[in-house]
Amino acid sequence: MQKRPIVHVTRRLPNSIEDRMRDLFEARLRAEDTPMSAAELKSAISDCDVFVPTVTDNITKDVIEAASSRLKLIANFGAGTNHIDVAAAYAKGITVTNTPGVLTEDTADLTMALILALPRRLVEGDRRMRAGEFKGWTPTHMLGHRVRGKALGIIGMGRIGQAIARRAHAFGLSVHYHNRHRVPKGIEDSLCAKYWDDLDSMLAAVDIVSVNCPSTPDTHHLIDEDRLKLMGADSYIVNTSRGEIIDEAALAEALSNGLIAGAGLDVYEDEPAPHPSLFDLPNAILAPHIGSATFESRQEMGEKVLINIRAMMDHHACPDRVLPPGARLSLAS
Repeated sequence: MQKRPIVHVTRRLPNSIEDRMRDLFEARLRAEDTPMSAAELKSAISDCDVFVPTVTDNITKDVIEAASSRLKLIANFGAGTNHIDVAAAYAKGITVTNTPGVLTEDTADLTMALILALPRRLVEGDRRMRAGEFKGWTPTHMLGHRVRGKALGIIGMGRIGQAIARRAHAFGLSVHYHNRHRVPKGIEDSLCAKYWDDLDSMLAAVDIVSVNCPSTPDTHHLIDEDRLKLMGADSYIVNTSRGEIIDEAALAEALSNGLIAGAGLDVYEDEPAPHPSLFDLPNAILAPHIGSATFESRQEMGEKVLINIRAMMDHHACPDRVLPPGARLSLAS
């Protein structure tokens, strides 16, 4: 590899990160902050040593096949890698890395904000105020539900799920969780969290559901029409993970028919477009994928990308390598 590797970045990054990339690498940065087409991705990946995509880039096997033998690293700017065919990259000898950990607290903060705002109808109230509908306080105006004493069910007890659990206790919520594998007892005890092996049973027992699991073939439409029916009419659901985990059409129908009380979404099945019916529902909060949208988080994500590229340049193991299921990391990796 040449002394200054060619690093192609697909989206605009924080200015300080782009400046560092210019100093350290032969950086190919974009002036536009829009998603690249499949043809543009193939062109970019065909002539670089390091490729830096984001969640908006669909790095399919077809795109990876367009990479030259020079490409050694796909350094994703983001924690999730479901938009990258990691198995195809692994088969071609290309390392894939991500930026875990640095967005945990910010995403948990936004999740908690949605959990608090939904039962108290905060966003709906703001809309009514701006529309001039507030005519003065009355005893029955804009009644919502108290959060304290309610049960929170977390789907996916990873870093973010655990951070949400810690926040939930401060607001008097009891914590329940469903996970592919039960977390160690020490973590479970520290979070005072009850494990449910059966997701359906948990959904029927809790008041608020927070979706925090990764997007995989097994979690696609994990929350579908049947599971929404298990939830109570006074229950709420929040999703700050990946949109395709919830069947959005079924969710819109459940909200419209009063099967559940409300939903707070930061991610969407057909992002960036939510299901059209959601726009007309006062009991839906629609955030524009801002779970990690803080200056601090984006800066730290960029620094993680830089660290992984430098490790690759120095022939060290990349600290945030992502492997496909069943793959083994050799000592030489």
